[in-house]
Formats: sequence, C-alpha cells, structure tokens
Amino acid sequence: MICVFCGEKGSGKTKRLINLANEKALINKGNLVYIDDDSRLNFELKNKIRFIPTEEFDLKDYKSFYAFLCGILSEDYDIDTVFIDGLGNIVDEGIHNAAPLFYYLEKISERKDVDFYINISEKENSLPEFVKKYIA
Repeated sequence: MICVFCGEKGSGKTKRLINLANEKALINKGNLVYIDDDSRLNFELKNKIRFIPTEEFDLKDYKSFYAFLCGILSEDYDIDTVFIDGLGNIVDEGIHNAAPLFYYLEKISERKDVDFYINISEKENSLPEFVKKYIA
C-alpha cells in the first residue's frame, strides 16, 4: 500500500506522519523506518522506529532514491512500514518526474508486503494523476 499526504509547507503533514509512525510503533509486529532529509525529527519518534536522515547520501534523482529504499529493505526483511517525509526535499527532481518511482514502489509494496506513507509538499490539485490515486 502507498498512502500520500499532500499540502503546502506548514500544513501539518510532518506532525501527522510522526503521529502515525508513533501509533504504528505501538501495534506493529514488523519493523518501521522513517526517512527524512535531515536529522531534526530524530527525538520525536519512538525508539522502535529506525530513523534514517538522507542528508549524508547525496540522493539526486528518483532512481537513486529507489535503489536506496531497496538497500534498506534488503538489509532487514522484517520491515513492514516505511515513512518518507518530504519526498521533494530528499530528491532534487520535481514530483512530475516521479512516475517510475511510484510504479516500482507499488510493485515492491505488493511483493514484500511493505506499506509506504509519503509526505509531498504540493497542493492536491497540482499533483500528477499517478500520485493522486494514493492520496489519503
């Protein structure tokens, strides 16, 4: 499953994603991963959640980001939920170039039984159709 939260910067998407991650940490049997573009949120997440700041990894395009995700999932087969906060801050490409990423996320979600929750700082009406079908 892929679930996208969208809205302008400052609309509460990150707070909503953090709350969801912390709630899932209490009930999930599998492992959870929270990916963000910097490390400022590290202490707001429950200890059970693996926090990964991407600032050290030089992820410039969606292809490298997908490879990054595959590396995380291949390292730990017990991951069942991945939170991606601020996709546009992690990857330098615009959201309109992300169709291949969403295609592959859908495939890996089905194959590995992993849920993806993604924050995108865009108004819903400006998102491409391939993203709109995942909006929560």
